Amino acid sequence: MKRRGFLGKVAGGMASGAVVATGLSKSAAADAAPTAAGAVPGPLVTTPAVHMAPRADGLEVVWAVSRLARGWVEWKGSDGTTGKAHEDAFGFVPQGDRVVRVRVDGFKPGGTYQIRTVTEAGDPAKIREESPWKEFRTLDAKAAATKFVVWNDTHEHNDTIQKLQTVTPSADFLLWNGDTCNNWIKEDLLIPTLLHPAGQDASAGRPMFIVWGNHDVRGEWAFKMPGLIPTPSDRPFYAFRSGPVAFICLHTGEDKPDDHPSFGGRVAFEPLRAQQAEWLKHIIEQPEFRDAPYRVVFCHIPLRWKEEHGQDYANGGYDAFSKFSRDAWHDSLVKWKTQIVISGHTHQHAWIPGTPEFPYGQLVGGGPKMEIATCIEGSADKDGLKFLMKDLDGKVLQDIAFKPLA
Repeated sequence: MKRRGFLGKVAGGMASGAVVATGLSKSAAADAAPTAAGAVPGPLVTTPAVHMAPRADGLEVVWAVSRLARGWVEWKGSDGTTGKAHEDAFGFVPQGDRVVRVRVDGFKPGGTYQIRTVTEAGDPAKIREESPWKEFRTLDAKAAATKFVVWNDTHEHNDTIQKLQTVTPSADFLLWNGDTCNNWIKEDLLIPTLLHPAGQDASAGRPMFIVWGNHDVRGEWAFKMPGLIPTPSDRPFYAFRSGPVAFICLHTGEDKPDDHPSFGGRVAFEPLRAQQAEWLKHIIEQPEFRDAPYRVVFCHIPLRWKEEHGQDYANGGYDAFSKFSRDAWHDSLVKWKTQIVISGHTHQHAWIPGTPEFPYGQLVGGGPKMEIATCIEGSADKDGLKFLMKDLDGKVLQDIAFKPLA
């Protein structure tokens, strides 16, 4: 299994009432507006406006800028309502010199909205750019059905990402299940990797969640990644409902102990796993999760694997499955009647059915090379929860189904 990395620099804001758009923006003042020194500035907006962390009442929109700028989102609901999200939690219009982030609240569950971003330069050039309108649909816990898709372990393989973008259908959400990068060895790699991977708008037709992988936490600049990746909880672990399915997303951390010399003293995943263990005890008791007909967990490193044995970490060993995480979370996952854990990490697709000792099945996606990459399509309604894992030519590798629990 090969490893590498990426990163960027951020600033941003939070707002209530609106959302975002697709594609790169068009300049309302024209790119050719001269600066005070007579030079022609480049485009102000440098990535699509990415729809992330969808909720029943909104989402967050994130986009990159080439220089100091402020921005907001405007929206139009299918019911005729309109609005604008233009303030952060401190009373500023959202702004930044690398990234602008806007939180959108106040939408209706299952509502359909058209969203665009508006960005204005913070320099004398007075450039203003508006993105194209882009559709967004909120999550709805009361919906009769849901569809979702899963990527994992893309590791900056542009050909794989471009093919995934082509073959992945529209859905209620896309879950990018870790290892977006190799290692964050350069700060400037973060923005293109996360917000414009392989030149694609990964959130077009499906808003995006990201679950952290072990490569996403590697490198000197990994600490910058949270500024670009909103989650519903503002933590790297969270839970949500979409139709009849309850989803719990967990952070398995690294594939070696925290004190391994390769991490340079930069990580502290042992306490993070313990925090998630306590959080799990409470979240599974909330009615929308406790009573859900279907129960799914996403985490990057599998909690089970085909061959389980100890590792010689001092001589290049690493974990194919996270026993650290399983030991911390297993009892709660069993109590919750988790049906399936979906992971990546191994670069080998696999399906490991549940057993009396480990009643949750383990589904593992492939990647990152095109010939072993996978896309997982999930769907659920009153009759069942179904997963189809396909290779990038459309061949079905796994076909798994569950009956409702409640």
